[in-house]
Amino acid sequence: MIYHSVFLQFKSDLSQEQRDTFFSEAKKLAQIPGVQNLQCLQETSPKNPFEYGLIMQFESDAIYQAYTQHPDHVRFVENVWIPSVASFQEIDYTQIP
Repeated sequence: MIYHSVFLQFKSDLSQEQRDTFFSEAKKLAQIPGVQNLQCLQETSPKNPFEYGLIMQFESDAIYQAYTQHPDHVRFVENVWIPSVASFQEIDYTQIP
């Protein structure tokens, strides 16, 4: 299982409406084949500079790679992510046996 997580900080001039649209569009990524347990998150600790996060799971690396190349994911990155996000940290994990 691949545990894919991306933590982000929005651009400072992004309106609440634009943020809402971002998450509405992000939730559509769950429709891409192989995406499991997609969640949109908000940070609660002041220790972390990233205010929001997206997490999801994939059954295998091959399925994860297919997701990254899926036209809906590419479209999200180009049309929603890039115009909205100032900085981010992507972390992908697998379980320790």
